Amino acid sequence: MPEVRYTPRVKLTVTVITLNEAENIGPALESVSWADEIIVVDSHSTDDTAAVARRYASRVEVRDWPGYSAQKNYAAEMASNDWILSIDADERVTPELAAEIRALAAGTPQARGYRIPRVTWYLGRWIRGTDWYPDYQLRLYDRRAGRWNGRAVHESVSLDGAPGVLRHDLQHHAYRDISEHLATIDRYTTLAAGQWFLRNYVLRRGFMDGSAGLIVSALNAYYVFLKLAKLWELQHQRSEPPPSPPGQEGASARQAPPSPSGQEGASARQAPPSPPGQEGASARQAPPSPPGREGASTRRAR
Repeated sequence: MPEVRYTPRVKLTVTVITLNEAENIGPALESVSWADEIIVVDSHSTDDTAAVARRYASRVEVRDWPGYSAQKNYAAEMASNDWILSIDADERVTPELAAEIRALAAGTPQARGYRIPRVTWYLGRWIRGTDWYPDYQLRLYDRRAGRWNGRAVHESVSLDGAPGVLRHDLQHHAYRDISEHLATIDRYTTLAAGQWFLRNYVLRRGFMDGSAGLIVSALNAYYVFLKLAKLWELQHQRSEPPPSPPGQEGASARQAPPSPSGQEGASARQAPPSPPGQEGASARQAPPSPPGREGASTRRAR
């Protein structure tokens, strides 16, 4: 079948932000080699990410890391074109998705941005159940109508107006193995939310993906558990009164208002046990404690 040629009315810039993605960046950029412009913003990678990117990209810039949203907005601002397709280094634009985008660009887009279904490769298969699919991502947008929001993780484009929806998948190669998956969960649970096991495994039909769907659902539930546990910990820390200074434990009990005479029970608190035959002597002989020292002999007589 001959390749369909599109004459774009809308020119498109692909943007990618990177850090130590030498293994992934080549295939990612190869999948969008048809774009009018490719811009890569790298955060001082210590591997060959920038060198590999320069084989494909129109422009590669290295700058400090300001956060996900800020870096992606900066990449969009560098673009020569208003329409942006933002992808990550571990994502691939399939030929079918590329054809759909190019056909859209050849006409007049009816929306200012488009959500793209994303499918993840995990444990040897494409996951098409659980909350991982279709995992719509708003990645194709007109920068005059949309910007990346300021979330710490799971950032997304805030768009003026309702987005359209594309049909074909963006491929996501998220984790090499379960260990990398767990490390990512551990990093993200302080910043973002997840979903429950039953939602993933039953309502979102994770069981259709066999053991891989079970593992995805369980780890998503674990993600939620850690998120809620950390939220409880933060709230508990804010509501709990500060601990007493060293040596002041029980101060509130000792500082209770005195009884009418002010002395009832004082000698009993202060007197050590009497020697045989002298019961009550210490109570009769004990001088009153200096002001502010009530109970001192009890604390020292251990």
